[in-house]
Amino acid sequence: MEIVESELRRLRSGPGTEDGRQRPFLVRARFTAEDPDQVIDNARTVLTRVVERTDDWPAFERWPQLLPTWFIQRCAPEPVEPEPDEPFDAEAWMRQWEAMAPGERAAASAGPWTLSDWLHCFDPTGEGAGDERSWWWWDAGTDRSGGAWVQVTTDGWPFGSGSLAWLIKASGGRDLAFGP
Repeated sequence: MEIVESELRRLRSGPGTEDGRQRPFLVRARFTAEDPDQVIDNARTVLTRVVERTDDWPAFERWPQLLPTWFIQRCAPEPVEPEPDEPFDAEAWMRQWEAMAPGERAAASAGPWTLSDWLHCFDPTGEGAGDERSWWWWDAGTDRSGGAWVQVTTDGWPFGSGSLAWLIKASGGRDLAFGP
């Protein structure tokens, strides 16, 4: 619970003096944008609304009312559920994935995330990966070149950065690069 409270505090007001005593492993996601400050504000807003609900995780159907409309609209459409007599064919999907060239795989992975896939990364109920989350908001800002960055604390390198990348992209960032 202390991790969630610390992250919420940093989302709302940045790192404090108590954070200076910690020695976390920090990673920066650098990006460009037409309005870098707006991207940071957008990302903070979305992530704050998700982290605030960690203790009382809502049903998926409630999230469109809890998150900003612009974020919901930028997510990929949810897949249509197969008919009960048509189960998902994991082997066929794997054959299709393996047949893709590396560039095609990267493009498929880099596209918009569905809301359910993105929320899955934060869901602490045991139905998602939230209890295995590998990054937490630390700080954000802009630099002299007009670029911007979001800094997160992680369990190490590499880490599961896809949900962070999608948050920044959906918030208006582009040209993402990760590094210390």
